[in-house]
Amino acid sequence: MSKTATKIPACSECDNKDNIFCTLTPEQTEMISENKGSNFYKKGQAVFYEGNQSHGLFCIHKGKVKLSKLGENGKEQVIRFAKTGNILGYRSLFSNEPYQATATVLEDSYICHLSKEKYTDIMKENSKLSWKTMQLLSKDLKSAEQHLINIAQKTVKERIAEALQLLHTTFGFLEDGKTLSIMLTRSEIADIAGTTTETTIRTLAILCKENAIELEGKRIIIPNISVLTKISGLYD
Repeated sequence: MSKTATKIPACSECDNKDNIFCTLTPEQTEMISENKGSNFYKKGQAVFYEGNQSHGLFCIHKGKVKLSKLGENGKEQVIRFAKTGNILGYRSLFSNEPYQATATVLEDSYICHLSKEKYTDIMKENSKLSWKTMQLLSKDLKSAEQHLINIAQKTVKERIAEALQLLHTTFGFLEDGKTLSIMLTRSEIADIAGTTTETTIRTLAILCKENAIELEGKRIIIPNISVLTKISGLYD
């Protein structure tokens, strides 16, 4: 815990201002800071597991997280990603149901935790926080519906191109402006697109031949994002 204490500041001093907590008053921010917990998670460690009971809300102070579900055949399906400033666990928190997905850190991360009771107390006082939480839930529902449509109607090539674009949208590029800042295995990319590792490897090779991407080990370079957008069937 001493390691996290030197890494995670008080909420009032946190640089992650662009999230649902930006609506809080100074007093509410101080209350959260006094009641939060914080932990350091190593790459590959789970923040929470699908099927476990929810006890609060998580906020990523620094790091990257994937949320995934297990299908009936035991295959993992990545449903979304979260990054610095994002919150986790809110859907299960408000439905009073177990977690519907497993949250796993993709790199060493620092994550704060707030109990359900403290969060709901603040929501009762702050209508803007309630509204922003509802917007998050609505966005998640829309994304889930679109993902089902994509799995049913898009080709594997389109889905993998869209998966890479999702990684760009969520995590951005390195300083060179073209290399994805997140490194995933071919298996993890397959889990996003809903296909097999072998098919993903072949499809990435095809995208390379079409000059849509470049591969350097696990690093994926996207020279022109508009080319990938066109292949994925999305629009700028």
